[in-house]
Amino acid sequence: MTYAYLGPVGTFTWMALGLVPEAAGEDWLAVNNVGDALAAVTDGRADAAMIAVENSVEGGVSAAQDALAQSTGLQILGEYLVPVNFDVVVRPGTTLADVRVVIAHPVAYAQCRRWLEANLPHHEHLPATSNVSAALELLDGDRGDAAIAPTGFDTHVDLTTLDSGIGDNPSAVTRFVLIGRRRAVAPRTGSDKTTVIVELPDDRPGGLLEMLEQFATRGVNLSLLESRPIGDSLGRYRFVIDIDGHVEDERVADALLGLKRYSPGLQFLGSYQRADGHTPTVSAQYSDAAFVDARSWLERLVAGGDQ
Repeated sequence: MTYAYLGPVGTFTWMALGLVPEAAGEDWLAVNNVGDALAAVTDGRADAAMIAVENSVEGGVSAAQDALAQSTGLQILGEYLVPVNFDVVVRPGTTLADVRVVIAHPVAYAQCRRWLEANLPHHEHLPATSNVSAALELLDGDRGDAAIAPTGFDTHVDLTTLDSGIGDNPSAVTRFVLIGRRRAVAPRTGSDKTTVIVELPDDRPGGLLEMLEQFATRGVNLSLLESRPIGDSLGRYRFVIDIDGHVEDERVADALLGLKRYSPGLQFLGSYQRADGHTPTVSAQYSDAAFVDARSWLERLVAGGDQ
């Protein structure tokens, strides 16, 4: 088995992959971006890929959402949560007063704004492809004076930490998903999540409401609703949706059937066990038994039986 991840070694994606028991002792393939990770699965260079899809501070990761929307034959196999915090590291001998240019991954940079504004109000930002590559660029060249790296990364390389725990939110968490090729959906556990991507068929008043009613009228809760432009014209959007529940739950299955009629281009990305262990509360009228009873009632009517 080969697993792709956003490298190099030491990134938060690398940490997330370490949470997958099946990946221990297998081959890990470091790639440069989300597109490369998904392509590695699609073309057979990897059996699965770990990608970041949501951060508790910044919300959905748009690059991952767009890449998934443009891919086919892929499925989410599981999700994993990684606490996220950062240090600012420098070459030995560099002081805070020497720092003019900071190398950082754009997401990490956005999550450290307060510290940067307070301590380096006039700095310049150079984007990096990952949190670890930011530190390695600083170590190997002279493009920058400091880098934002995962907490504790200075123990792996010859860099010095100027300040630790510089993230705006010390409770920040990033959600990662393991992506594989399409397969049978794992059995439901009672603590599940289902991910779909939906395109509004056209730009008209009430279109979004009609889409959301597919869930509301069946008692289905949404834990994520992110809009992304489709790109072919203004006003055309797709929505990345995380549903509380499993596709085999009667209320979720019925909502997806309604959604498929509404949006024929519906993409199903999988049902999988939640990483946080949350079990949704379902009222009696939306339970599996209620849907089964309603179907039985209709079948009796059709057959001429009693109500």
